[in-house]
Amino acid sequence: MKINGDALSLTIKLLSFNTINPPGQENDCARFIGKLLEDGGFKTTYHEFSKGRTSLVARLEGSTDKPPICFTGHIDTVPLGTVKWQKDPFGGEIDGNKLYGRGSTDMKSGIAAMVLAALEAAKIQSRKSGITLVITAGEETACQGAHYLAELGNVLGKAGAIVVGEPTSNRPLVGHKGALWLEACTTGVTAHGSMPDQGTNAIYAAARIVDKLEKFQFSIPPHPLLGPPTLNVGTISGGMNINSVPDKTTIGIDIRTVPGQCHENVFKELQSYLEDKVEFNRIVDVDGISTDPQHEWIRQVFDIMENFEERPVPCGATYFTDGSVLTPAFGNPPTVILGPGKAAMAHKTDEFCFISRIEDATGAYTEIARQWCDV
Repeated sequence: MKINGDALSLTIKLLSFNTINPPGQENDCARFIGKLLEDGGFKTTYHEFSKGRTSLVARLEGSTDKPPICFTGHIDTVPLGTVKWQKDPFGGEIDGNKLYGRGSTDMKSGIAAMVLAALEAAKIQSRKSGITLVITAGEETACQGAHYLAELGNVLGKAGAIVVGEPTSNRPLVGHKGALWLEACTTGVTAHGSMPDQGTNAIYAAARIVDKLEKFQFSIPPHPLLGPPTLNVGTISGGMNINSVPDKTTIGIDIRTVPGQCHENVFKELQSYLEDKVEFNRIVDVDGISTDPQHEWIRQVFDIMENFEERPVPCGATYFTDGSVLTPAFGNPPTVILGPGKAAMAHKTDEFCFISRIEDATGAYTEIARQWCDV
């Protein structure tokens, strides 16, 4: 199919835009995508949360009041890392069934597939429902672009269902965990390193806190699809020089919550558990999402995906997506996370996506859009 060949070419073109975040600078990429959609009949608007940090909302109307289906994804990517790449991260190099480049898996291949699917849906003459694309900037830094769009109030419109094109190897996921990232700071009193009795060591205090955090238990049962919430100490830093008693230490805490778990309650439980011995700063606070696998539309998506893989089994993702923000902003319609990228390849050196999966995703998105818009 010609559309499949176009999906590869479009992915390669999107890879050529350097949208590494920071600094992001998604504007040129967003406007390139917007022009493609405008030429296909979509009405587009662009929204910057800061200079050059551009998100795109593209809409195509239907003939009835049935709400549109929304496809969403982000165009920013993470930095390349310190290890030298063997492939050009912006060149779209092909080796067999693999397309290499930063963002090939996470998630410009998904963007390309949904853009082409949307353009195909635009050709449906009897289209009863519309289609909306939300292409965001700044997802890799706590969903900045999605938050900005949601806060504008009158930009997103309505959605009856959402497809988030994050990497899932084309296996539909019906939810994902939320994230509560905290910095916990311990304080002490500095003194000369040869006279530690004259000071209070903030690193020793932090070590005791870390030991307690390893033993922390959540007061909520596991989610039936996503399992239990988790806590991980990811960073610790403290002290200015080796021959002084450190007076401050910062612990980075990564909590992954399950849908329905109240972050404020988790925060209060942690404060109580640590007995006010630390000061907290919230870094990221996004909720998990979940849709009943028996929802009619979810079953329809599973039926479609059975044509590309074996029958999907309901499950979810441990990572979070823009769905954390957009699903509640749209009034909590059914949401599926479904994209051609391989989750294990996200953020890696020499990131790649299987070309066959890009082709399959394009076909799957096209059928999902057709069934929604034409029924």
